[in-house]
Amino acid sequence: MELRDIEIFLALAEELHFSRTAQRLHVTQARVSQSVKHLERRIGGRLFHRTSRSVQLTPLGEQLHRDWEAGYRRIMQGVDAATAAAQGHAGVLTIGTTGPHFCVVKGAIRLLQARHPAVQLQHREIQQPAPLDLLNSGEVDVALLWLPVDDPSLTVGPVVHTSPLQLIVAATHPLAQRESVRLEDFADCTFVTGRGLPPSMEDTFIPFHTPSGRPVPRGPRVSTGHEVLNAVASGHAVGTVTAEARDFYNWPHLVFLPVTDAPPTRWALVWRADGETPLIQAFAQAAADSAPS
Repeated sequence: MELRDIEIFLALAEELHFSRTAQRLHVTQARVSQSVKHLERRIGGRLFHRTSRSVQLTPLGEQLHRDWEAGYRRIMQGVDAATAAAQGHAGVLTIGTTGPHFCVVKGAIRLLQARHPAVQLQHREIQQPAPLDLLNSGEVDVALLWLPVDDPSLTVGPVVHTSPLQLIVAATHPLAQRESVRLEDFADCTFVTGRGLPPSMEDTFIPFHTPSGRPVPRGPRVSTGHEVLNAVASGHAVGTVTAEARDFYNWPHLVFLPVTDAPPTRWALVWRADGETPLIQAFAQAAADSAPS
């Protein structure tokens, strides 16, 4: 018995129409009829009641449908898993994102899993003050990071997200009563910064100079995102985040202020150049395909 005969039977059991079944499977209607007759001879009983107006499963046909449907699904899942493994699209992929930005890749994750069901996904949180640590240590395979990333050992994929910059201050800070700020206001603040932040990436969130050339003061150095928020909430310094953080980190006594003249931050998937795999490529493609146009 050929797999095609099983596929024809299952499709006809769902469609209950010879013509639609033939169209669905891209075969002739005669091929469908021939396959059904062959199965009925092989089994020794009628599988369908056929009239000029309708097609219905017999009790024997209903029993065979129940038995074959589950088995066929398992067979095809096995085929898909083996195909994915052969193409390198199976195994474990560890994805790193900073706190609120996991939502950015949720669509890409769903699309990757739909395309490659054998993939197992894990997630690690990347700390904004040290964005490259988990990537360089190999603890994540691919990370969603803001640009620029100027490390020649890392590959930068296409931009999949942009986000406005916001200043966060304590409710007692002099700027807290403002509706927005400008980059020139940064010279009047002291900023919390990361311990392992490359200068080019730091400059995206906290420019070293204002548009007029005034230096932007640095203050406490921290290692985690929560340490940033604690330093800001205590009034010891201010910080910058993207707009998503306003809902994600809705802490009391923090005020989020749009920076009206700051360029939007651009986010892309980044991975180690010497660790690129077909699975990483598939995820990068899924992120590009699912990104808002």
